Amino acid sequence: MSDDSHLLETLMKYNVEHSPKFILHLNNNTYCLINTTIENSPVPVNEPTTRGGVYFSEKFAHKMKGSVEDLTIVPLLTKKMLGPNSEFGELKISCEIEFNGKIVSVDVFTNLTNSLQTPKSIELSMIIVNLETV
Repeated sequence: MSDDSHLLETLMKYNVEHSPKFILHLNNNTYCLINTTIENSPVPVNEPTTRGGVYFSEKFAHKMKGSVEDLTIVPLLTKKMLGPNSEFGELKISCEIEFNGKIVSVDVFTNLTNSLQTPKSIELSMIIVNLETV
């Protein structure tokens, strides 16, 4: 991931301690992302590799999960999912955190790896690919 590791560690800690508001931006709409978690966990590959000729995967990745209660988002996610779709796109998620003593806006760019729909929400599983302060 091409990010500032200090920013990522701060985001992970801030999320646990303060539960900031995460906003998912998709097709000129915004959706509140709730129950958000961020963690570093293993990826099911034995060595860094290009997966399906589409994207590069390390052995560990920073994963983000969160749920959206607005199910109108479901059809918009089709072209964002990794897997059989080779023309996937990144999801942009924004939040505000305290970083280096001041409140900053952070854009988190992710790849959607999985989704699980229930009657009331859809849970998104993502891999963080980049972070930017705004």
